[in-house]
Amino acid sequence: MKIAVEGCMHGDLDNVYKTIIELERAENTKIDLLICCGDFQAVRNKKDLESLNVKPKYRQMNTFWKYYSGQVVAPVPTVFIGGNHEASNYLWELYYGGWAAPNIYFLGFAGVIKFGSIRIGGLSGIYNFRHYKLGHFERPPYNESDIRSIYHVREYDAHKLMQVEEPIDIFLSHDWPLGITDCGNWRELVRKKPFFEKEIQERTLGSKPAAKLLENLKPSYWFSAHLHCKFSSLVQHGDDGPVTKFLALDKCLPGRKFLQVIDIESGPGPFEICYDEEWLAITRIFNPAFPLTRKPADLRSVQVDKEGCRQWVRSKLNIRGAKPFEFSRTAPCYDPVQSVSNGPGAEDHRNPQTEALLKFLELPYLLDNSTASSELSSDSPSVSRGFYSNNEDIPIDDVDELEELAADDDDD
Repeated sequence: MKIAVEGCMHGDLDNVYKTIIELERAENTKIDLLICCGDFQAVRNKKDLESLNVKPKYRQMNTFWKYYSGQVVAPVPTVFIGGNHEASNYLWELYYGGWAAPNIYFLGFAGVIKFGSIRIGGLSGIYNFRHYKLGHFERPPYNESDIRSIYHVREYDAHKLMQVEEPIDIFLSHDWPLGITDCGNWRELVRKKPFFEKEIQERTLGSKPAAKLLENLKPSYWFSAHLHCKFSSLVQHGDDGPVTKFLALDKCLPGRKFLQVIDIESGPGPFEICYDEEWLAITRIFNPAFPLTRKPADLRSVQVDKEGCRQWVRSKLNIRGAKPFEFSRTAPCYDPVQSVSNGPGAEDHRNPQTEALLKFLELPYLLDNSTASSELSSDSPSVSRGFYSNNEDIPIDDVDELEELAADDDDD
């Protein structure tokens, strides 16, 4: 199986797919799957731009809307995770994963799927210690604080991924696992990106939850993006354990290293996206602890009977089949002819895919709980509505801003 891996998409689907098609022609080959490591920017219309946390000069429609509307269909099956520059209102509709457009699948805030015989897992967002222990309290339309916290990784989602026991072939995260630079040529990285040196020396470059997942899951491949550069390393798990091949890629711009094709052994197919039995069981087990307020998830209250739940899921999949529920549009499509915002406001929508999956798993729909965002637990950490206090170091939340400050990179 040939898999193309892409770094940060930034809504530039047309050029990425064009590059893949040109590569196929030049090398007389066929790409079976495209994987994107975040900042996908699935912006359907101008209202979605309100949930996109980017500077005004980057707030553009780009090209995803063509694929959402059906004007264009992705020429290769595509799987992506979320980053820190996303149409977060749309991805929240698909919290459990689902088709963002025909032939384009969002892995969810956390998720595992199968593509043929290959298992692909992923964790959306980036790590920020201020919000990691909190629940999913944000609801669209987002205020100025929530728009910057909605994409922060939560312990609840990482904990579910920690329950995965069967081998993972490919894992995706937007930011890099903490300490991954120790396993590669970090000096060469610092030569190209000198403003990373302090974070590397202080061991703050990367995600702690991702590092724990890397240690626990030991996937054959781990792909990331976020820092807008190419970096590779080999992670040896124990003296005689398996090796994880890590690769981070750049964003889609001329002259940048944003695409890599890998060959991975697989069964004969068919090569299509399917639900993963173990992950559906984990989803069903932990959904009662879904944290809908700032209060952390009570993970100790979860009664884990994975084998019994897996048998239940297996029987359901044997009847229905494992293909995901069909794509459904829930918002108006962008019309480039119109000069003003089209369609209703940026209120939340119930996505039929999510409703169908929850009904299949016999779980309640929780994503539009209107009271959740207003509740603040007395025993949860205090969170400033301003997000950063003036006397704190700013984490790598937007590497483009660091690049601009360092005057070391191209203007985006």
